[in-house]
Amino acid sequence: MHSDLNDRSKQILEAIIEDYILTAEPVGSRTITRRHPLALSPATVRNVMSDLEEMGYLTSPHTSAGRVPTDKAYRLYVDSLLAVRRVSRSEREEIRRRCSIDGRDIGSVLRDTSRILSSVSHYMGVVVAPRFTAAILRQIEFVKLSENRLLVILVSQTGSVQNKIIESDGKIAPADLERINNYLNGILQGLTIAQIKTRLIEEMQTEKIRYDQLMSQAISLSQKTMGDSDSEIFLEGQSNIMELPEFADIGRMKKIFRTFEEKNLLVRLLERCMDAEGFNIFIGAESSLSQMAGISVITSTYRSGRNSLGVLGVIGPTRMGYANVIPVVDYTAKLVSRLLDGDRH
Repeated sequence: MHSDLNDRSKQILEAIIEDYILTAEPVGSRTITRRHPLALSPATVRNVMSDLEEMGYLTSPHTSAGRVPTDKAYRLYVDSLLAVRRVSRSEREEIRRRCSIDGRDIGSVLRDTSRILSSVSHYMGVVVAPRFTAAILRQIEFVKLSENRLLVILVSQTGSVQNKIIESDGKIAPADLERINNYLNGILQGLTIAQIKTRLIEEMQTEKIRYDQLMSQAISLSQKTMGDSDSEIFLEGQSNIMELPEFADIGRMKKIFRTFEEKNLLVRLLERCMDAEGFNIFIGAESSLSQMAGISVITSTYRSGRNSLGVLGVIGPTRMGYANVIPVVDYTAKLVSRLLDGDRH
């Protein structure tokens, strides 16, 4: 895919990217020869930089003689040139401490996970909580609120709780409600919400449902309960983005923050990664969101067993420190997965 570059061009491009990541300043040929042991003259570096610009790897800001990397350059960098570092011991300990479950609900753990991702990366941390459609049901309970209104409590295997209020089609006696709870827990426990929907259709087709009005009512109530729900998203560290020099332009900053406020756009982007193995990186325009120009997103899924539950990651500038952020995202996703599977160590 990147065979159009020889080793010398890759070496110079890597030097430019790493300088720009550190300084956010356009990089010139003299800077490269002064800071990097390339054994090349500024004139040679300048010629290579011109070639790289023609091939779409560099661009020249109008106000500077230096060059800055494009999305195409960053893609080559993360795919072929990057040396990912190990997560430090102090970072591992801090992430483990902040992500600890110990008596807390899953929502609190995931919120703290977004905070630690922001703290360690110095960018924005993001966590998409599991949709209940991906969760495995531990318990369902209907509680009567009034004559025709019920509170439905859904508890997943990981301890997540979802409450929903629904309307019943008629009065339900307390004893009948208990029968409904027992019946539904008996047939639905241990299934995902997606599997439950299929199971409810199968149950509706059985002989006993046709002749048992109460069981038919139980199925009807369940179907009202199992509608799709939006994923909750936790975002931390917006102020870290505001402090970066490339976002000093107020108009550009407003566009980006409008995207963060319209969380459904961000959720849709992140949920594209749900079935992917390992980590994913969207660089600038790769996100297909015009508002995300100049922004990169590094994500990884967290799981329970073989089921993908949600996505976590870091949002930062395209010149983010990929070598530092990728291993932090990867380590955190694996840690959260282990914790949700009951491994506290």
